[in-house]
Amino acid sequence: MNFDLIVIGSGPGGYVAAIRAAQCGMQVAVVEKAELGGICLNWGCIPTKSLLKSAQVLDYTRQAADYGVKAGEAKADFSAVIARSRGVADKMSKGIQYLFKKNNITILNGRGSLLAGKKVRVEQLDGTSETHEAQHIILATGARSRVLPTIPQDGKRIIGYRQALTLEHKPASMLVVGSGAIGSELAWFYNAMGTKVTLVEFMPNILPVEDEEVSKQVARSFKKAGIDVLVKSSVESVDASGELLKVSIRNKKDEIEIHEVETVLSAVGITPNIENIGLEDAGIEIEKGRIKVDDFYRTNVEGIYAIGDIVHGPALAHVASAEAICCVEKIAGLSPEPIDYGNIPGCTYTSPEVASVGLTEAKALEAGFELKVGKFPFTASGKASAAGANEGFVKLIFNAADDTLLGAHLVGANVTEMIAELVVARKKKITGRELIATIHPHPTMSEAVMEAAAAAHGETVHL
Repeated sequence: MNFDLIVIGSGPGGYVAAIRAAQCGMQVAVVEKAELGGICLNWGCIPTKSLLKSAQVLDYTRQAADYGVKAGEAKADFSAVIARSRGVADKMSKGIQYLFKKNNITILNGRGSLLAGKKVRVEQLDGTSETHEAQHIILATGARSRVLPTIPQDGKRIIGYRQALTLEHKPASMLVVGSGAIGSELAWFYNAMGTKVTLVEFMPNILPVEDEEVSKQVARSFKKAGIDVLVKSSVESVDASGELLKVSIRNKKDEIEIHEVETVLSAVGITPNIENIGLEDAGIEIEKGRIKVDDFYRTNVEGIYAIGDIVHGPALAHVASAEAICCVEKIAGLSPEPIDYGNIPGCTYTSPEVASVGLTEAKALEAGFELKVGKFPFTASGKASAAGANEGFVKLIFNAADDTLLGAHLVGANVTEMIAELVVARKKKITGRELIATIHPHPTMSEAVMEAAAAAHGETVHL
């Protein structure tokens, strides 16, 4: 069949691209070999947040007495928690199927690959294949768990994030390698479920891309919750010959220590899915392991585009969706604004939560800025105290020269819902003075933003 646009992949980049293209009047097809919604919806963002919500409910129930509520002993039904998570993901996948039907988008089930001349081959599970043509083709094939030679995954005892979402039973002990968003979230989840968790990070701090003060706050919270945190450490090998896995770890003293655990979860990043999708046949250029694109996601081959985890930029669902809209609107002849990769929010849904945008204090100093830094602790927040959520703070970094916001770093309850205000502030070049003058409702967690701005100017007056 001939289409205006074929999208290969139906994750948060692919399905958004397809729907926006249909809204722009294009005849669209999407090639997908698995569940609609891709990794994010089925094996990442959505089911993970479901698991974390169950852990949060369990945590609240255990602390009921602190709120003056009498409750019985709280226990997790691990299988039911996993089942709920899968149900949430399945419902969302069906929602995308509904949107495709509503927008007259054709679903081509199978594995998609490029052929020369703006053609796409779709291979079905039974080995048969068919070829389709389109004026435009968007590659949105996403990424998979990165596998290290020292931590070979068997999918059973040495696992990646995908298997971590569907384990049949709760392991008694788990060693999580890598403390980025995925590793930290799953470490917190399994610890809350009752698993003895050890978190291993090669860098000096967990959540290494975050501001150092934020990372140290989360480390303190993790240790308080019972998670063993090992930084400046690396896994040298995993011996799977016995009943328990023997993990050799080189610690920060450059000594080898052995940890015996039931399960090892490797969360050391992702690998873009760019193999076997016909890049060579189509003549697509690769740069640093990703597909090279311009500001509107055009590859070096006319009519072929790429978005999401397979191109430059942070591998985040909201980034892929934004790239999808930008790419499609350019194809449609509209005038989209190129994405500002310096103003992308990042969120980690641990307890406490982490949210940030822009430069860390260290990066801002490296860039040569003279800074005004303001920090407001949630221990001074009336709403946080009432909620029993005093951990964390809001930290704002301003350019002393013009009072514009260089970076925002939040750690605490619900901060992933608060960060959008600061993303808008940076986009519109709102100053610290303007944040101070913007009345925030009281009592809320969000007024900590106003107070952090006031602190940067030496003007904090509220509790």
